[in-house]
Amino acid sequence: MATPLLAALLAAALLASPAAPAASASGGTIVFTTLGRSRYEFDIFSLPLAPSPHNPAAAAELRLTDGVSVNYNGNFAPASDSILFVSERNGSLNLYLSPVPSSRREALESASSSSSSAAATISPLLPWEPIALKDRPSLTPDGSRLVYVSTAVPAAEPRSSWAAVYSTELSTGRTRRLTPLGVADFSPAVSPSGEWTAAASPGAAGWSGEVEDLRTDIYVFRTADGSRRSLAIRDGGWPSWADETTVFFHRRDSDGWYGVYRAEISVTGDGVEAASVERITPPGFHAFTPAASPGAPGLVAVATRRAGSDYRHIEVIDVSSDGKNAYFEVTRPVAPRVHHFNPFISPDGARVGYHRCRGRGNGDSPLLLENIKSPGSPDTFSLFRIDGSFPSFSHDGKKIAFVGLPGMYVVNSDGSGGRRKIFSGNAFSTSWDWKRKGVVYTSIGPDFASETTEVDVVAISLGDDDDESTISMKKLTVGGENNAFPSPSPDGKWVVFRSGRSGNKNLYIIDAEDGEAGGIRRLTEGPWSDTMCNWSPDGEWIAFASDRHAPGSGSFAIYMVHPNGTGLRRVVHSGGSGRTNHPWFSPDSKSLVFTSDYAAVSAEPVSNPHHYQPYGEIFTVDIDGSNIRRLTHNSFEDGTPSWTPYFLEPRDVGETLQASGRCAFQDCHWLNIQDAAQPEELNYGKSC
Repeated sequence: MATPLLAALLAAALLASPAAPAASASGGTIVFTTLGRSRYEFDIFSLPLAPSPHNPAAAAELRLTDGVSVNYNGNFAPASDSILFVSERNGSLNLYLSPVPSSRREALESASSSSSSAAATISPLLPWEPIALKDRPSLTPDGSRLVYVSTAVPAAEPRSSWAAVYSTELSTGRTRRLTPLGVADFSPAVSPSGEWTAAASPGAAGWSGEVEDLRTDIYVFRTADGSRRSLAIRDGGWPSWADETTVFFHRRDSDGWYGVYRAEISVTGDGVEAASVERITPPGFHAFTPAASPGAPGLVAVATRRAGSDYRHIEVIDVSSDGKNAYFEVTRPVAPRVHHFNPFISPDGARVGYHRCRGRGNGDSPLLLENIKSPGSPDTFSLFRIDGSFPSFSHDGKKIAFVGLPGMYVVNSDGSGGRRKIFSGNAFSTSWDWKRKGVVYTSIGPDFASETTEVDVVAISLGDDDDESTISMKKLTVGGENNAFPSPSPDGKWVVFRSGRSGNKNLYIIDAEDGEAGGIRRLTEGPWSDTMCNWSPDGEWIAFASDRHAPGSGSFAIYMVHPNGTGLRRVVHSGGSGRTNHPWFSPDSKSLVFTSDYAAVSAEPVSNPHHYQPYGEIFTVDIDGSNIRRLTHNSFEDGTPSWTPYFLEPRDVGETLQASGRCAFQDCHWLNIQDAAQPEELNYGKSC
């Protein structure tokens, strides 16, 4: 039975000067990083679909979205005159519908309007509450119902995806969950008649920890109510309907290459099944995220990664001739050194859309801190994404240290003054001394390294803000045997860190000023990895991540121990082979913020840029292991959170000195397969 939507779905500078933010009696501020996200700057564009052996002119490319925040995973409305898309404007993901510009001039005029006015003229299709990912939107042919993915309802078990397909009646807001409880669905596609929806799903088996290709099958069910759900195609993802009986999808084969397949679907009394399945792209290059349309019979748009190319591009394949498919470039002639993602074709067959980084001077400026809406009361704490990794606040709340991998920086928390580079080499993890002003601890050396790799803990004294020569560095550890993740005690006397000096990564405590020269004490011992430690503000506990429950398995849980080595206990674990990392105490020492795969994955990883692990979300938990709370909902990799008692007003904070490296994100590393045997006949415009 349908239920109301609200029940079912359960820039400016921050301050006028770099004065200290107000200390909060509630929860302060949590800041975290999302790998690459600050550099995406996605907008949705389109080009003519009509295949041609000639290069399309760049002037034919239309920008369909307004340059506010990130805009991606688009889809044309049934009449081809509007664009559906996902956007993270206003600090939360939602779905939007905006008119398609009729010409490049109209698109440029729209883009030239201010970001604030552009944002004001477009409204979300769904309520802001509850905070959740909303993704992969499409409309039924009559435009009455919106079909999409949402993570609004928690899964019953840890390490299970919250992603499910919903249908919302736009005129009433009434919403129905189409995915059965206890099951996850990704990448839904509505059939041309609107009667059926296809989605990729791991089924009852659930997610088993894949970080590259998800082990999904394609299920088909009625769009009206989710009934007659049938397993139609084994081993496939990202379905797209060409007509009522033809579905294109992608599959990663044992040779490592993604290929696009075509399945003929038949409806029987027992449900829906694939009568035939054939591969239409050969090995030797990647082809994935296919898009078809009844308005373009015989054509399918795909994203590709060709051998020897570092970029993914959109191509159109003409499959109308038996066994003689012809390939036509769409985006490479227009923007050869830009990634293009997730094509979609207009219902009239005239254009193919995709999203890519919009580039310099076209939309919002870079942000130092991007406000993210957090679940529950907004005055509990504020939540921000930072353009960097391993952030930490100074204890007066005025400054933030973070790393750029490489490079270490300090900025004013109000964004004024620009980022100050205090170290140019590779550093990771940051924490501020509680007593000595302007002293930041970090680790210098390679990250993700073995126990014997040369990594050391250092203390960096910032000195005068305007004088780089006053910056000084003191090495606190010796031997360089992967000494990392320093965290000082609140009395300013000690630093806990992890070290591989015994052959295993365990925790040690040293003098905060003199380092090992002032004494060293081993805190934990065993043939496992204890790492990512954080000392509580009340001085009573040290939290850390460890695989001691399954050494060497890659599974990590969060533990706590008193500084004297007593009271060891596990706080939270996502179960099985799960990963729960980077704990940081709340200002009152009663809770922890951390990153975890507790909610599994929310989208097919190949549809996004590179993430080492496509499942990190930010959570909090009470130190007794109760009250686990999910803070972020997206399909990216969130991590390295920290927590300060100072409350930053929940507004975006821009950078006076804009960050370098716009669009400087990478495609999925695991797509890099070298194969010199790519068939010569796959030249564009020729058949194979």
